[in-house]
Amino acid sequence: MTTIEALLNDLSTDAPVRQVLVGAFWTAVVLDTGRCGLASTLRAESHEEGPPVRQPGRLCEHSGRELAEWLHSPRILEASIGMAALNALLDVDESACTELNAEEVIVQRGAGQRVAIVGHFPFVERARQAAKVCWVLELRPRPGDLPAVQAEDVLPQADVVALTGTSLLNHTFDDLIALCRPGAFVVVLGASAPLSPILLDRGVDAISGTKVVDVPAVLRAVGEGATFRQIPGKRLLTMVR
Repeated sequence: MTTIEALLNDLSTDAPVRQVLVGAFWTAVVLDTGRCGLASTLRAESHEEGPPVRQPGRLCEHSGRELAEWLHSPRILEASIGMAALNALLDVDESACTELNAEEVIVQRGAGQRVAIVGHFPFVERARQAAKVCWVLELRPRPGDLPAVQAEDVLPQADVVALTGTSLLNHTFDDLIALCRPGAFVVVLGASAPLSPILLDRGVDAISGTKVVDVPAVLRAVGEGATFRQIPGKRLLTMVR
């Protein structure tokens, strides 16, 4: 069973969808229960294989669980909607979380260690200063980064591994987690990352995700092109094994 299948099978609730908002950088799904989930907005480079979303304008005819199933979709934008729907449906156990963001987790755990970060996050330079060695794997490498295809060489060497939650959207998570050596401290991070103990059962040690607490403020910012740090009305939570 894939991690996506395990996450979907673990959902215990469903609800009608009130709103779907696909912003420039973030996608939000709001349920009739008032819950809102976020995920990165990922899109294909072209539409040669057809429209990126089936039935736009009719997504509220689906239930939250039906949209969450879109995590399986080969259309990456649909997978983004699916992840946001799953995050909206999750019943997060806040007693198992602390208000700690991923940057602090990675810098603290990575001090003097060999650190691999999949994705170029804003805190990369701070992590590089703290770590003994810090590799950054990126699809579009910046100066100092490595191409993502080098994951097979890099991840088995790392003491601390940071995986972006978008690895679930692009269906690379299971392959990446399998490359991490036994004993490595693995963090899944970002607003896409589901705060679900299912990931802890899959070899993850910490999940740094987001809980939406002010839905109107989040929707307004997402709809106006906000980056993650510009989105108000959210709590940064970390769940540890």
